[in-house]
Amino acid sequence: MELKTLLTAVLTALACVTAGADGGGATVRPGELWPDTDGNHINAHGGGVLLHEGTYYWFGEHKAERTSAALVGVTCYSSADLTTWQYRGVALGVSDEKGADLERGCVMERPKVIYCRQTGQFVMWLHLELKHRGYEAARYAVAVSDKPEGPYKFMYSARANAGKWPVEFGVKDIEQAERLDADEYKEWWTPQWRQAVKEGLIVKRDREGGQMSRDMTLYVDDDGTAYHIFSSEENLTIHIAELTPDYLHHTGRYTRLAPAGHNEAPTLFKHDGTYWMITSGCTGWDPNEARMFSARSIWGPWTQHRNPCRGPKAELTFGGQGTFVLPLEGGRFVFMADVWRPRRPIDARYIWLPITFSEEGMPEIHWKDEWVLKP
Repeated sequence: MELKTLLTAVLTALACVTAGADGGGATVRPGELWPDTDGNHINAHGGGVLLHEGTYYWFGEHKAERTSAALVGVTCYSSADLTTWQYRGVALGVSDEKGADLERGCVMERPKVIYCRQTGQFVMWLHLELKHRGYEAARYAVAVSDKPEGPYKFMYSARANAGKWPVEFGVKDIEQAERLDADEYKEWWTPQWRQAVKEGLIVKRDREGGQMSRDMTLYVDDDGTAYHIFSSEENLTIHIAELTPDYLHHTGRYTRLAPAGHNEAPTLFKHDGTYWMITSGCTGWDPNEARMFSARSIWGPWTQHRNPCRGPKAELTFGGQGTFVLPLEGGRFVFMADVWRPRRPIDARYIWLPITFSEEGMPEIHWKDEWVLKP
């Protein structure tokens, strides 16, 4: 490496992550460039982190210079300290086969990986949109690997829970949903339309072929049960769907959170027996105010709370959008978000901030220009 190139890489690294003076962690500067061990800005957007046998694995979308379409696939980085990341390659690549689900130029978003102890496999789920079809496909995709870094083998893509009603729908709820006629609600955003959506207007529409699955995350509960959490019903309603013990399929049991509430970018974590979900509104690539919900059971009922963000641009989630909540030892959590830059997607930045709890036990995310991250 030429001296000039080496110096640039070193100075860039020092600009965003520096070792703590006592060696007890590293200083993170949210929103700054975050280079890997080769000096390249980490390219793992909309991602999540898996801890396995003492090593952290960060999976995310590879972004190109001028398009957010998938030209490479899902990338993987590994770290022992959450701040120094080594590029491990493409975990799940695109396909050059014309018409393939993962054809180069499709949309691959929000990849998350969990480890299944029952099978010994690492399982990746992501939001998939087929090439040349915009966002109409609204599918999830599943891939597996015997190693955390991959390569992952693509298994299938589909819509969610075809033929199933939400668990909270009793006989009367199903009868009411069945009576809804989409032709009577062609005008959106009216009070009547919102009520119809809450009662299952779009659930009924998509029931036969499966529910839409867009922005998503995965969550493994204390008992090992895994859940797929995703934006559905034209991004109007969050679905929480139980997975089979091998984490490869839905069981058919799912619940709806905030019907007609227009939420996306779900993140989920549990603290002191309470489930917390942080989402965003739906404003395309532009940032908006984060929303927060809680429940004592993952099946609800869920209660909405005020925006957890505090500080400059708190009303815009500090200019970012959540993608994952990373749990750490000692009941600590890190809120991970992306600062999208659609005109130059590869330059999208990362906001990592600690989640604290108020005296009332409410999660809060305070802006910090820099803070020390300890695994």
